[in-house]
Amino acid sequence: MAPAAVILLLCLLSAVNSLPPPRTSFLLNSADRPLVHFSLPDVHNTTTLLLSEDGSTLYIGARDAVLSLDVSQSDVISLKKKVVWGPTKNEILSCQNKGKTPEVDCPNFVRVLQRINSTHLYTCGSYAYSPHDAFIDTDSFSMVQHGAAKGRCPFDPLQRNTAITADGELFTATTSDFRGVKPQISRHFSRDGRPDVSQDSSVGLLEEPVFVGSSLDPAEKKLYFFFSEVGKEFSYINELRVARVAQICKDDVGGQRILQKKWTSFAKAPVLCQSPKQLPFNVLQDVFTLQPPAGDDSSETLFYGVFTSQWSSGPESAVCIFTLQDIRTAFGGSYRNFDTQNHQWDLMQGQHSYVGKCGLNNATDAELNQVKKSFLTSSSVNPVANGPVVVSSEQTYSRVAAMRTEAADGKDYTVLFLLSESGFLHKVVLVKGGSWVVEEIQVFTGPQLVKSILLSPSKGVLYVGTSQGVTAVPVATCSVYKTCSQCVLARDPLCGWDATRRVCAGLGSGSGSLAQDLENGNVKEKCQRRARAQLDTGKTELNVRLNEAVNLQCVKPSNLATLTWTSPQFSRNQDKLFIQSADGNLSFFATNATFGTYHCEAEEAGYTEVVASYDVQQISPMRPRTNINERGVSGNDEPYEEITTKEPEIPVKPSDTDDFMTEPESDDNNETAIPTQDSGLSSVQFTDLARIPSAGKSPESRNEPLGEIRKEKSYHSELVVVSLLLVFCICILILCGLHMWRQSKTANKVDSQVSPGTGKKSKSMESVPSLSPEDADPEVKVVQG
Repeated sequence: MAPAAVILLLCLLSAVNSLPPPRTSFLLNSADRPLVHFSLPDVHNTTTLLLSEDGSTLYIGARDAVLSLDVSQSDVISLKKKVVWGPTKNEILSCQNKGKTPEVDCPNFVRVLQRINSTHLYTCGSYAYSPHDAFIDTDSFSMVQHGAAKGRCPFDPLQRNTAITADGELFTATTSDFRGVKPQISRHFSRDGRPDVSQDSSVGLLEEPVFVGSSLDPAEKKLYFFFSEVGKEFSYINELRVARVAQICKDDVGGQRILQKKWTSFAKAPVLCQSPKQLPFNVLQDVFTLQPPAGDDSSETLFYGVFTSQWSSGPESAVCIFTLQDIRTAFGGSYRNFDTQNHQWDLMQGQHSYVGKCGLNNATDAELNQVKKSFLTSSSVNPVANGPVVVSSEQTYSRVAAMRTEAADGKDYTVLFLLSESGFLHKVVLVKGGSWVVEEIQVFTGPQLVKSILLSPSKGVLYVGTSQGVTAVPVATCSVYKTCSQCVLARDPLCGWDATRRVCAGLGSGSGSLAQDLENGNVKEKCQRRARAQLDTGKTELNVRLNEAVNLQCVKPSNLATLTWTSPQFSRNQDKLFIQSADGNLSFFATNATFGTYHCEAEEAGYTEVVASYDVQQISPMRPRTNINERGVSGNDEPYEEITTKEPEIPVKPSDTDDFMTEPESDDNNETAIPTQDSGLSSVQFTDLARIPSAGKSPESRNEPLGEIRKEKSYHSELVVVSLLLVFCICILILCGLHMWRQSKTANKVDSQVSPGTGKKSKSMESVPSLSPEDADPEVKVVQG
């Protein structure tokens, strides 16, 4: 395919149903969206999470430790107990001798933490590139047994794996060798006399898989493992990665002569996440199992998968939904046959009822030989609605969790929590018109190689585990929406406006009927008069001086809102007098043309409301009682009313009276005024002298009457005279210095021509010109005798 065509297809893929930007954003440690964080200075890589059945204890698998945390309170996470579990110095040295870094590769990174029964936990760690496991008593939280655990968790602490327990048995999907190139799906701690079972290694059942999740189907007693691997059924120059789901039967015991202690029920099927006529999202990053509501059939179990594309040049991801019934259908259909001689796949001829089925422990050798070659389904597992429900062209999502909630209208909605590689958690609601990003919350900074999330719908908390610690994120913080309009525009199924209490409250908080519109966010219908009554409240009065720079702030209530300023002053010269910055603030200089009222309006989803109001006024000029005729200003006497101020102001010299100095009088209220030269005294400017401390005065002396301060003599003329005298003296000194230097130079020349004490003539002679024109001699020679 031509490169131009490939680029065109990639652009089309990015443009399909792209996810809208988050409506609101909260940075880490935001006061509006508080989070609860837990960390210990000596504990790192808290990435394996397990919640107790009652929801009061959170178990953490970390580096060289297993923690028990108290999460019974919503606003604090505290440490209950800690088990230190790390390799010895000799084991670390042995790991180092194998070419591994002691600080990075050789600690014990706990990768599996599962509840094995009602009293014990099972845990497995990389343990200096030599996997070990242990059992922990939940009552005393102490380690009761530990040993080698090859094939139950990976050697490499950065290699992904998955594990699940069922009826006291452990099912794992990981690699079983030091190099991490031998994948293995196996069962451990088998009960009822059944042997432990693993997959057949004589045939390449898995090709470089990356396991991301597992799930149990209790109705059919099957387990499903989700992963991505290299698709060998395709003949391309470059390796094509394919998302898969594999099945095994929970009670599989293997064959009698063929496939002894090996899976006879193993099969795998492609998982497709692709929009029509677009390139597929072929790399599976994470999967979440959402159980059906109580009383519904288990076939309605949903699997939410996060996918990326191996062809993406930038951040890009998608979310697809798959049903358990569709997975069952794929494994119950036809299969492909693998030719071991030419390593090619072809469609299996005929119908073989035993392929992909459970209970083949008594199958014939011929049937089991066919099972060994026919483990890939011919059909794919297609997503619900035949395409992704979420496509983001700006984010790379790596983890997903989902919950089902009932809204105020009685309908069920699905809320997704998507963790991005950039450290933001996106809360996405699936509605009929598509997907809606309610908010984004920053939960960590910097890249995280290993991370995990754990959702507890009953507690209303999502836990995020990273190398920096564990963070508890409430699924909703409705109090952040202060008005009915903002609460309805959020379109959060977990929040609604309580008209009685006039707050945005959470569903299930004991409130009655809540205003909510998830499909359209219709504020006019849901808020009615309440939203309009808020427009006239919250006006801020701002008093400024003439020609002072004014900056009116306006904060966007959401990322989707558009800010617009309105004012009667915009009728003329708006472009010349006003500047609106990118953040929505309005700037201008205070003049007679800009004094007045300003309203900042936010428009979102067709609804407009005022979010900020200002009344910008000039500081009122104050005129004291003064005899105008005594000032020498023409005009009739006009009585002045007495104006008192708490803080007198410093007189400012008018711009047009630079050479005119007037010493104003002071009244009993310590006020002063400087009249302008305009006739009629149209403006009088007041200034506060008390705000400027006098030189050499104590703070207490600054409160003296203004008149006494103004009567202090000015020393300007004396300073000018002293400066002139100083310049004159400096000039005299310079002239005297030049005269003395010249005489000294002449004397030195004469001394150099006479040799003292010798009586001999010097060879050097000085010529002196004649002073008289009548002198016949041309020169006089001075010779030292």
